[in-house]
Amino acid sequence: MANPNDPNHSSFSFSFSFSHFPEDVQLCILSFLPLSEIANFACTSKRFLSLCRNDTKLWFTLCQRRWGSKTQINKWGGGKITYKLLYKTLAQWENLIGFWRHCGRAGLSGQCPRLIVFEWGPSFVSGSRVCPYKNGTYHVAKAPFLWMGISPDGQIVYFLDLEGQTEIPSGDFDTWLEFVCLDQNLVPANVNFMGKDHFIVEENSNFWHSCKSRDVLKRSSSSKNLIEDSDEVIESGNAGSLPDRLVSEMYTYFANRTSPVGDRAWRRQRKKEKERERQGMRKWEPEHFLKVVDCSPTPDKPLQGLWKGISSDMNLNFYLVKYDEIGGIICQRIGDLSSSYTLVFWTSEPMLMESPFSAEEEHIYEDHIHLQPFAAEDQVAMTGIEMVSHILHINSSCSLILPSLVGSAGLQHGEGRIWQYINGTFGFGFLHDHLIIDLKHVIQDGHLLDSVNLLH
Repeated sequence: MANPNDPNHSSFSFSFSFSHFPEDVQLCILSFLPLSEIANFACTSKRFLSLCRNDTKLWFTLCQRRWGSKTQINKWGGGKITYKLLYKTLAQWENLIGFWRHCGRAGLSGQCPRLIVFEWGPSFVSGSRVCPYKNGTYHVAKAPFLWMGISPDGQIVYFLDLEGQTEIPSGDFDTWLEFVCLDQNLVPANVNFMGKDHFIVEENSNFWHSCKSRDVLKRSSSSKNLIEDSDEVIESGNAGSLPDRLVSEMYTYFANRTSPVGDRAWRRQRKKEKERERQGMRKWEPEHFLKVVDCSPTPDKPLQGLWKGISSDMNLNFYLVKYDEIGGIICQRIGDLSSSYTLVFWTSEPMLMESPFSAEEEHIYEDHIHLQPFAAEDQVAMTGIEMVSHILHINSSCSLILPSLVGSAGLQHGEGRIWQYINGTFGFGFLHDHLIIDLKHVIQDGHLLDSVNLLH
């Protein structure tokens, strides 16, 4: 604090406010604030309101600072959309990045993946289905499932790739969008977010009609005849010109209104016709997906995460291991067509043992057979007890604690073991079957391991 008796002290003091900073400095400072603070700041004056509406500087900087290292900000929407729209869209989509699992039974489409992973693209977000590549290997197949982007006119677009055969966009997303619109295998969709960890994908049956309507509005703004433009939208095959059809529909409508029950009968008939058309053309039923929150192990929870292992039938299965609130361990198998997951084992009080192990535990381990992939290069060398760092007892007597799970498919009852290896992975097995299912990581450092791209 300055001393007023100091001869070097000047009685003239400077008061430097935010408005004294250059505009570029002001915009840089604002770009570090959350949106709520920017909104409050914009209410202080007309000049600051104009400053907060600066799309090419403020909102571009906001987008670039948050997602510039993950995607190409200036490529979204062909560079024709506002960065404010882009910020609001990416702020919602950001939570999608990572793994999601299907919830519930598959619908009539029969093409719903059980496990998907979302990743950033140059000007889009893509969701890929992840499934076992072939029996007897740890390799997983990765194929397109859901494309998410923004069209040049600012429309949020979603496309389902039911066949998983569409090539990844190499150029701008809007150019790719024009190409895929000709592909009948892609289904327009809507994505409805139910909080941060749950979304629903459903078919957007009105997408193509809305696209045509926007084209008509653009053309009708010119000096061309509106009736001639409208003829392009209406499918050929209906007899008569456009005015004739309008008069016919008006006559039918008012004729039905003359009857006491005519209007209600007409509405019921139209509802039935629309329902039949909708069912006949529907390619996708609404499906629910839940986020896999903890995909990787931690020092405190070394078994937590998303794993893959080869079962006794040599099929590759995905396993989700979680720790519950009371210290227990839950292992669920993801990928069964009959349900969203199958409980493999659950134990409330795992007994942890460290090396050196007793002779009995060594005998139990040596008496079990490791299920290995067919290819020699994929096999994991887990032969001796010296590879085991910890052993956990599991006793999945779920019928005593969770009566609702009695009779669940794949549920194991009885005593078993979890063998934690020194390389950070683990295997599990039950005493009655003498088999060990060795699990490997599905994802590590943000990358999908052992993946095979089906399009290459």
